Amino acid sequence: MTLNALAGAVSAAALLVAAPATLADHHGGGHSQMQSQQTVVDIAVGSSAHTTLVAAVTAAGLVETLSGPGPFTVFAPTNDAFAALRPGTVETLLQPANRAMLTKVLTAHVVAGRVAAADVIALIEAGNGSAEITTVSGDTLTASLRGDSVILTDESGGVATVVQADLNASNGVIHVTDAVSVPQ
Repeated sequence: MTLNALAGAVSAAALLVAAPATLADHHGGGHSQMQSQQTVVDIAVGSSAHTTLVAAVTAAGLVETLSGPGPFTVFAPTNDAFAALRPGTVETLLQPANRAMLTKVLTAHVVAGRVAAADVIALIEAGNGSAEITTVSGDTLTASLRGDSVILTDESGGVATVVQADLNASNGVIHVTDAVSVPQ
């Protein structure tokens, strides 16, 4: 079962019963489950840990899309995650000539629909330890658990850990990651 299928087929209440512990509980995020009046873009703009992501979303021309009704689930790499890429990668991606490549990288971090941490955990449990998540770019992230942490493995074998979950927005939810997922 894919994450998109689960999000559409199962109510959030049923998932919370199946997996009562959220990632925020495990990582001290403690964010309210209440929906914010800010969009996913507004939340990212307000985060000092996501200035590189905001610059990339702006350069790719995705601000208007990600400020739209959605809903979107964004696996948001931190500035440190971008800094860990090969030297020059971010600068190269931000060049206007590389807008298509930048868009592909960014949309490999976005899932259509609002997918809370409990949804991801329930899907991993239903998949006997792993679950495939199809991103807006058409790429696949494989979610699994390592201890209490959700791990996302991209198609290139790169691994990102969700370090903060369930930052709720008016048009979706953000889960902060410690690495950039690289699409094929």
